[in-house]
Amino acid sequence: MPDNTCRARDEAFWQTFADRYDLQPGPINLENGYFGRMSRTVVEEYHRNIELINRSNSVYARQRFEHADSVKIRAQLAGLVGVPADSVALTTNASQGLQSLIRNYNRLQPGDQVLICDLEYDTVKSAMRWLATHRGVEVIEIDHAHPVSFDSLLTTYRETFARYPRLKLMALTHVTHRTGLVMPVQAIAAAAKEHGIDVILDGAHALGQLEFDLDELGIAFAAYNLHKWIGAPLTLGFLYIAPERLADIDPDMGEMHFPVTDIRSRTPHSTPNIPALLTLPLVLEEHWAMGGSVAKGTRLNYLRNLWVRAVRELPGIEVMTPDDPRLYCGITSMRFTAHADQQAMAERLLSDYNLFTVVRNGAACGPCIRITPGLTTAAADMMLLTSALTQLR
Repeated sequence: MPDNTCRARDEAFWQTFADRYDLQPGPINLENGYFGRMSRTVVEEYHRNIELINRSNSVYARQRFEHADSVKIRAQLAGLVGVPADSVALTTNASQGLQSLIRNYNRLQPGDQVLICDLEYDTVKSAMRWLATHRGVEVIEIDHAHPVSFDSLLTTYRETFARYPRLKLMALTHVTHRTGLVMPVQAIAAAAKEHGIDVILDGAHALGQLEFDLDELGIAFAAYNLHKWIGAPLTLGFLYIAPERLADIDPDMGEMHFPVTDIRSRTPHSTPNIPALLTLPLVLEEHWAMGGSVAKGTRLNYLRNLWVRAVRELPGIEVMTPDDPRLYCGITSMRFTAHADQQAMAERLLSDYNLFTVVRNGAACGPCIRITPGLTTAAADMMLLTSALTQLR
């Protein structure tokens, strides 16, 4: 049995990591998909950095951070996803990066078509719809039939590509925030390439949960968060543009602080959260010490499977995310089929069982309750969830 699989079940091992986080008394948090906690040591480092920047002010920021420390940090982030340092630019989050990529993609002509699906993040949907007004393109919107499979997802996209020959650009979410579905990105991107369609990948929930290679995935444009599964402070993310495709993304609204050949011109120029950025070397050190995305993802999948396998076949419960290991991660959604109001049921989970979850709407398959364990979640928490779901169904 692989070491990571054995270790995922080792509650004592993971408790040593959980002990590094300060938790406020209250509900058991099963909504860790919003943002992740910083470890105690990262919080302390963040505080030190705030004090440093407050003392040194623009002297440090202009003399060291802009020309040295920020360059090293970008190189570390590039190493996190295995790409050249000059192919990443800092952003405040994945949404900002995705908006920059979408609005500055310059290969669209009036009459071209762009594609979104029901599972995309709302900010991504609105950005793609913005293109209709400002670029004269047609937005094609598709829904994924439920339940999905690897083959059905790929078939839906292949049929869509054939049906709409003027498609030039599509949004694709690696891990969908509504249900936790992991999209078969490599297969979809390969099919899109056959039809001359570029993909902008939303990797907000993927980084830190999934092990991936952008070259193997066939992705030239992507954006990521660092505050979900990497363990960084809020306001940190980055975008990726394959070096050979940089010219296909214009400088952001004429940005001129950097040369047109510098990827940093593809994001808005502003004063960044320097104290937060300065925590990243420690954040990444702790990420790798924990075992990186492989170890984190295996642990989260183990916790997910504890409750999913216990309730999937129970009458009154529908698990929205498939069990194909290619299509799921730690995030998984369900609904109570005997109850129309899922929000009311999420409130029952909180009031009756002290379990905090969140309802997600917007998917064609209907509203669902998203359940997301985290790195401080114990197997016992999932057993409590299983008991609660069994009783409430």
